[in-house]
Amino acid sequence: MKKFFMILSAACLVSSIASAQLRATDQTGINVFETPKTDTKFTGPRVSLGGSIAMPYIALTHSNDVTEQDPSKNSQALFKNSANFALSQANLNINSYLEDGITLQVTLYLASKHHNETWVKGGYVQFDKIPFIHLELLDEVMKYTTIKVGQMDVNYGDAHFRRSDGGNAIYNPFMENYIMDEFATEIGAEADFNYNGIVAVASITNGNLNPSLAFIDTTKAANKYANGLHNPSWIGKLGYDKQFTDNFRARLTGSIYYTAGAGSNTLFSGDRSGSNYSAVLYNAAPGTTTAFNGRFNPNLSDRVSTVMGNLFLQYKPLDILSVESFTTYEKAKGGKASEELDRNATQMASDLVFRLGKQQNFFVGARYNTLSAGVAKSSPVAAVAPQTIGQDLVPAFTIDIERIALSAGWYVTKNMLAKVEYSSQTYGNVPNVNYILNGAEFHGISAEAVISF
Repeated sequence: MKKFFMILSAACLVSSIASAQLRATDQTGINVFETPKTDTKFTGPRVSLGGSIAMPYIALTHSNDVTEQDPSKNSQALFKNSANFALSQANLNINSYLEDGITLQVTLYLASKHHNETWVKGGYVQFDKIPFIHLELLDEVMKYTTIKVGQMDVNYGDAHFRRSDGGNAIYNPFMENYIMDEFATEIGAEADFNYNGIVAVASITNGNLNPSLAFIDTTKAANKYANGLHNPSWIGKLGYDKQFTDNFRARLTGSIYYTAGAGSNTLFSGDRSGSNYSAVLYNAAPGTTTAFNGRFNPNLSDRVSTVMGNLFLQYKPLDILSVESFTTYEKAKGGKASEELDRNATQMASDLVFRLGKQQNFFVGARYNTLSAGVAKSSPVAAVAPQTIGQDLVPAFTIDIERIALSAGWYVTKNMLAKVEYSSQTYGNVPNVNYILNGAEFHGISAEAVISF
């Protein structure tokens, strides 16, 4: 037993030596996007273990305009919530350094709001070098290129680099992710290129978080508009990221994600951990869940075509002050297999964060996030207001959601973060008077303690 703990301790200590090939899971990983190229010294196969835990406290109140608020009489009545600690979430990271420039990364969700049992998030092999092919030209290309193969985060846009992922909430200066959360793990390959500030990403995946080998029968109504194939998803990104001076950095990128028809695409619903806004806009209907409160899934589960632009600016006018802004603009369209016409969704979000202190251990921030999304006729939101043109299904209406968040935080150490946030979210243009989102809003305080190493 003593020998086992000695080996485990040694494995954990290795992370300080060899983890430079992967993004750090502590404060030093903030504002890191694609993994930067590093020339590490390989002294033999090694394994490092890391983990993250996030412990939230939620004090949010919610309301809507549904008349009957007795859950025993109306399934659209609001759950009667109260302030309390919510379920903690935890991740386990296993990083294996296999060969010079070759790393295996595996992440497990140990506990989360969506799955309280252990789940494998995914795993991939990262090539920063290809030592088993002795070719001078390839060695030169790999000085600026990283290749990933396996099941991994979809590298669409830059917002996913700043989001909370289960227990790993140390990168996010706010409590929650965007209203329309772009995150999924899919099986595929990705190549990242970074040369003198030029950033380029090319990726192909299977288009599914939970893949199926089943034949897609297009004679069935539910698959009427699918083409019968398990189509791949194509992801691309092009941008410029430059530290122009010691005090000023700018990054501008544009990204695309496209699949012709996947049947069960989860780009906007692929988070298996859950939202940090607990027990809001939740009802007592059987089978409902609080896992993704405060988010909106446009349900583009078959065909998806979406673009995102991101602008990151960071300026340090004083040794004890750094100002950063991060802006996202996104337009998505697509639909379910049963829909003939596409629906659209447009999201905008902008953050402003002031980091204070010589080690930037303190911060205050503000975020404004809006979403306007077409809702399908079959949605319960649209149940009393369908529109039909001939036999074609069209969006019943466009829902509008707005969020304001104000936050403050303290990195007690580089591995420990405490943050608190005031947020307010409102829903507009919901025609179904007896649906839970009619006139819905929530606001209040939430806080979180994060430990990540």
